[in-house]
Amino acid sequence: MSAGRTARERVRAELIREITEIARRQLATEGAAGLSLRAVAREMGMVSSAIYRYFPSRDDLLTALIIDGYNAVGEAVERADANAPSGDFAGRWLAVCRAVRGWALEHPHEYALLYGSPVPGYKAPQDTVPAAVRDTVVFTRIVTEAYQAGALAPVGPCPPAPPSLAEDLARARAALPMEIPDDVIVRAFTAWAGLYGTVSFELFGQFNNVIEERAAYFDHTMTLLGHLVGLKP
Repeated sequence: MSAGRTARERVRAELIREITEIARRQLATEGAAGLSLRAVAREMGMVSSAIYRYFPSRDDLLTALIIDGYNAVGEAVERADANAPSGDFAGRWLAVCRAVRGWALEHPHEYALLYGSPVPGYKAPQDTVPAAVRDTVVFTRIVTEAYQAGALAPVGPCPPAPPSLAEDLARARAALPMEIPDDVIVRAFTAWAGLYGTVSFELFGQFNNVIEERAAYFDHTMTLLGHLVGLKP
């Protein structure tokens, strides 16, 4: 009986893998808004009613793709950080930034699903949060460890965070492992937003006919953002 269940689980896992692979190809041709369970079923040679045993709705399939994407980004970032010298905080920051860009360039349609325009009618459930913050946890760990090591040296004076942000910053500190002052949190979040903004500009064509040496520009920009936080070589 146990062996039979294991065999069924393997078949189910393989079918789910095939469904999500076809769905990723649909993202490239139809976009997230055009994702269709019926179209996936047709490509698999499966009656449309059968696919609902695995994904009850299009939103469930979207959620699976989003979680897979966030986990893939998180794994790339974690691997890049683990391979960098632990005491080289600026080097770690640049390594994880490059990991995000590298993943985005290899998986542009999945990146667009995660960081592009919201899908009409879809609201991401809480299930996506643990995967979504994997990369952010790495970024905040680098900054926190640099702060604890006395290695942060921000460039120039920075205006203090306005009192109206106190609640937001407290929420961020509670959600992420950040034992750092408010002004450092704001700098870190600014750098984090700058990373994804720069990647999005490259991926979505805003640099076309403007920035041709994309890798050099990216590294320089990430170094500047690292300096804003206080991460210097």
